[in-house]
Amino acid sequence: MNGHTNGTNIFADKATFILRKMLSEPEKKWVTRDFTGDSGVSLGMAQGTLEAMSKKGYIERVKRGPESYALLTNQDELIGDWIKEYQFELNEVDTYYSPDKNILGKLKDYLANKQYALTLHSGANFITSFVVTDQINLYFNPENWEKEILDLRQQLDLKELVRGGNINIVRPYYKNSVFYGARTIKGFKVVSGLQLYLDLYSFKPRGREHAEYLKKALEEKGKNLYES
Repeated sequence: MNGHTNGTNIFADKATFILRKMLSEPEKKWVTRDFTGDSGVSLGMAQGTLEAMSKKGYIERVKRGPESYALLTNQDELIGDWIKEYQFELNEVDTYYSPDKNILGKLKDYLANKQYALTLHSGANFITSFVVTDQINLYFNPENWEKEILDLRQQLDLKELVRGGNINIVRPYYKNSVFYGARTIKGFKVVSGLQLYLDLYSFKPRGREHAEYLKKALEEKGKNLYES
């Protein structure tokens, strides 16, 4: 696979913390310790990931002893390789149905103190209003999946369906990093612009179209898609 160099897969869950951080501040001069610590990765993973990124030509490493740093130099190629490695289908999705027209608001209230974030069209529409859809897609990563899902379904009266559902609860492939850079828009938690782009890019229907539109819409506002 593309992202593997020297045994380090830079597109694996924890390693992508480093990619996400660098993309969020593309001009910054990074040092290894920027990626370690309580909310980061191990020193070994940081070193291995930076080494692999350097070999792939995504970053430049300037070695000046204690003044050494790494700089993201090839953002487009990094994203291009990432979307070859990752597709939304790598996530596990449980699909339910609710006839309630206000179900999104009720989901928001129920999940207020829990870790969740909207994605795909239902997340990107908070920025673009580009695709008309009744589908709700949201990442949810509770400690006890079975118990929490059962409670959520009972509280909101969700019906389990194999097809034809409108509520897709997503168990994240990127269990640790998917919520990195998530923000609140109009009271709803939405994944980062980067995660929206990654999720939409291979998604049918109209995912790639929406991904490109989202990128363009943010650029027109003077924003970098990947900034958290």
